[in-house]
Amino acid sequence: MNEKQRLKEIILKKSYREGKFKLSSGRESDFYIDGKQTTLDAEGAYLCGKLIFSLIKKYPAEIGGVGGMTLGADPLVTAASLISFLEKEPIPAFIVRKESKQHGTEAYIEGQKNMKPGCNVTLLEDVVTTGGTLFKVIERVESQGFKVVQIITVVDRQEGGAEALAEKGYKLETLFSREELLAPQENM
Repeated sequence: MNEKQRLKEIILKKSYREGKFKLSSGRESDFYIDGKQTTLDAEGAYLCGKLIFSLIKKYPAEIGGVGGMTLGADPLVTAASLISFLEKEPIPAFIVRKESKQHGTEAYIEGQKNMKPGCNVTLLEDVVTTGGTLFKVIERVESQGFKVVQIITVVDRQEGGAEALAEKGYKLETLFSREELLAPQENM
């Protein structure tokens, strides 16, 4: 079994649920993917980090930071950064706060001192529905002078997020689309 197939098994076992759910976008859904159940699992985090880092390495320009919105992206950016270090191509991680700090520097971004000013960055998200969270992250990151050149999600629910990002000039790369995640294993 390859790493992607194994990650799919973990997501389906630990993160995928059917029922009636309200999503962060406000939409109702008959299924839910609690990505943190996978990304906070040791093997799940490792596999996410490996697969994400392999996508980052394919990007044609140097990536100077990998980050995303707290809390969903926290384990992903840590895993990707750790894998990059183990692969001897270290990329610093950063976290974007939902609200600015109310003390000290009052910053939205933690870890930016580890990155070169104006560098290219990759944004990560565990699950994308409409892309709303990513638009907040993009605005905060670009307002600090960084250039968002790559966006990767573990699961794209295929509910308009990729299209909304594309309309603004951003491409969403995925480890799994909803269709791919729910397809029988032999189709991978």
